[in-house]
Amino acid sequence: MRVCVYNATKNLVKKSGVGRAMEHQMIALRENNVEVFDNKIAKADVVHLNTIFPNSVFTAIRARLLKKKVVYYGHSTMEDFKDSFLGSNFFAPLFKLWIKFCYKCGNIIITPTPYSKRILESYKIKKPIYDLSNGIDTNFWKPCLQSRKTLREKYNLPQDQKIVISVGHYMERKGIVEFMDLAKRMKDVTFIWYGYTKPEFLTPDVAKAIKNKSNNVILAGFCPKEKLVEGYQGADLFCFMSHEETEGIVVLEAMACGIPVLVRDIPVYDSWLFDGINAYKAITLDEFSSRATNILEKKCPDLTSKGLQTAKEKDLTVIGQRLIKIYENIKLNKKGNTKC
Repeated sequence: MRVCVYNATKNLVKKSGVGRAMEHQMIALRENNVEVFDNKIAKADVVHLNTIFPNSVFTAIRARLLKKKVVYYGHSTMEDFKDSFLGSNFFAPLFKLWIKFCYKCGNIIITPTPYSKRILESYKIKKPIYDLSNGIDTNFWKPCLQSRKTLREKYNLPQDQKIVISVGHYMERKGIVEFMDLAKRMKDVTFIWYGYTKPEFLTPDVAKAIKNKSNNVILAGFCPKEKLVEGYQGADLFCFMSHEETEGIVVLEAMACGIPVLVRDIPVYDSWLFDGINAYKAITLDEFSSRATNILEKKCPDLTSKGLQTAKEKDLTVIGQRLIKIYENIKLNKKGNTKC
């Protein structure tokens, strides 16, 4: 089995969850002794496509003409495109048409969760759709007590200072506006946001929230994973207030690093995050404030061991094994249909 993980546009997505997913696929396959390479379509039995740029569509067509099996990853939906960048809601219906066309160019579609699978099925895409987590590299994302000290020293904070973090682009969908509001309610806690978006792409509400942020908020900007992991390991709480996700790789990263997780109660988590079992959930700002306070003050059960167990169940070695089984299914179809 030889697999090409096509990543000619990796520099455009390396700061996103899609970029992380591409990296994960290569690790997952190599850990299961599959020969993996990038962009050498002719040598492959299976070609992975993760982006929806035009070159990916051309690559899909070329791969199908060469009788290769094409796995198109459904990382994006119209629902998680909305409330992202300036003008995204206006263009959302066109975006939906485009991603439907892209995904149809695969022999099969893989999407991270049962929730995102239901969304893609509602688009009436007549291709087999599998749900398979993007997974997590638990050899890299893991607890480290030393990072608690390192993180506080980096920002000149007392060693007993409580820290809440979140990760993502500056988007309304990611919950950054509510994150800023939460920080204003909890002035004795330091809030750190990892991630960045250029000002010209910000919606007015996000731009206003960033401009008027309280003094207890630190905007860390984009960080390579070697620095981001210290944030997860050193924080007291990962608070992810996103309104829409297809999975949420950052949630898995936080859980793998052994810190408490508080997320918005949205459908994508229904199948793998359970309130009071391996994570905490909230909806309103009042609920987030109450839950976050109780977690920081240790007034509710510590769920980190269960969260860590959840992350290990989605370890890349396990994901690779499941991916190989999916390959076995598409190998049964011997036809080299090139129609998108």
